[in-house]
Amino acid sequence: MYLSRFLSIHALWVTVSSVMQHYPSVWGHYDVCKTQIYTEEGKIWDYMACQPEATDMTKYLKVKLDPPDITCGDPPETFCAMGNPYMCNNECDASTPELAHPPELMFDFEGRHPSTFWQSATWKEYPKPLQVNITLSWSKTIELTDNIVITFESGRPDQMILEKSLDYGRTWQPYQYYATDCLDAFHMDPKSVKDLSQHTILEIICTEEYSTGYMTNSKIIHFEIKDRFAFFAGPRLRNMASLYGQLDTTKKLKDFFTITDLRIRLLRPATGEIFVDEQHLARYFYAISDIKVYGRCKCNLHATVCVFDNNKLSCECEHNTTGPDCGKCKKNYQGRPWSPGSYLPIPKGTANTCIPSISSIGNCECFGHSKRCSYIELLNTVICVSCKHNTRGQHCELCRLGYFRNASAQLDDENVCIANVCDNEFLHCQNGGTCHNNVKCQCPAGYTGILCEKLRCEEAGSCSSDSGHGARAQGSLTLLVALLGITGPHLF
Repeated sequence: MYLSRFLSIHALWVTVSSVMQHYPSVWGHYDVCKTQIYTEEGKIWDYMACQPEATDMTKYLKVKLDPPDITCGDPPETFCAMGNPYMCNNECDASTPELAHPPELMFDFEGRHPSTFWQSATWKEYPKPLQVNITLSWSKTIELTDNIVITFESGRPDQMILEKSLDYGRTWQPYQYYATDCLDAFHMDPKSVKDLSQHTILEIICTEEYSTGYMTNSKIIHFEIKDRFAFFAGPRLRNMASLYGQLDTTKKLKDFFTITDLRIRLLRPATGEIFVDEQHLARYFYAISDIKVYGRCKCNLHATVCVFDNNKLSCECEHNTTGPDCGKCKKNYQGRPWSPGSYLPIPKGTANTCIPSISSIGNCECFGHSKRCSYIELLNTVICVSCKHNTRGQHCELCRLGYFRNASAQLDDENVCIANVCDNEFLHCQNGGTCHNNVKCQCPAGYTGILCEKLRCEEAGSCSSDSGHGARAQGSLTLLVALLGITGPHLF
């Protein structure tokens, strides 16, 4: 009894564990698009909202500088040491790999000695402004999941704007302003993200926190994504359900963290003082050693995989959707308007699957065994109704009880399901016969009949009276036992 109870509990635990592997955690990772469940109609797909894992998106971007010739080294020039602005014997030379500082070094693997970085030309044309636009493009819609981090090898700029685009660089809008003096540079009062609230989270601010002078030891500038998430998810982002709920119901909030391109506008290099030292202009320039942008492909909660092929990112769409962002229904699946998936209800969300068009019902969706489909809103799925030809299941792909799959027929064949002539459980082939594909008993020599229950000599009229009587009696009893499903050696 105890062993039986233990085995039952163990089986239940295995079942629960197996099921839980297919469902996102309460944090809402949404890493599964669909799973199979069992109903009276057989196995059907249960669809869920899903999204790709977050990753370092700088692996997939293209970078462009404006002006294009702003990188130092062509022609070669000297610049002042970063730690000592009066030691101006360092050289930048684009034709020498050890002395070159091209833009791709903003995204290379850090940790080498010396550290690698991109560097602009010096401010040798002062008082003309030294301004640079660095544009990062993905040719794909991206959802940000962590802080944007820019690490400068030079001093952090006195003035800078971080901008975003949602239409592949056609239009731009500010993300955040950075300055040593916000009021003087941008006519804005200085603020930090900590000064915001749930109601003002979309406010564009100017911060003085990251724009200190040339001699500072700190080199990093942040655009604080996580601090904004924390207004809904809590300080340690433990209540992701609340954040996902807000993203689901507030389009402007979701769009705030969505981009196709980023632009870093460097407007004034670090001077460390009010006035520019015109005698030492080689001490003023921009240098960036690293940029980090973490996020995920936007797939509208219709995909868990985003592939990078031919230098292009695209979602591997589920839920009968298609397009780079899974932004439309596939052909023949336009039975209702396309809709993005929903994070709610936590933790599975709602897939909002595209359903078959009326014109496509009765084709391959039901393998020709039904001309009518029904959308089950509770399960967010479509099933075939009134399956014919002895079929059943979500897509009429199974056989009714008492019928078996005809191995020689395709799924769309009217004879795909055939009656229970023989099997290996109830209707045994008799007298040494074997059941072939649940269709026919292959009888040994000397026997014939549906279950090999007859002597061949009976059909030829050549059996003796004794052997014929005994064979008929034994055959009739065997057939009766088989039909009733009675087994056991004690009967014979």
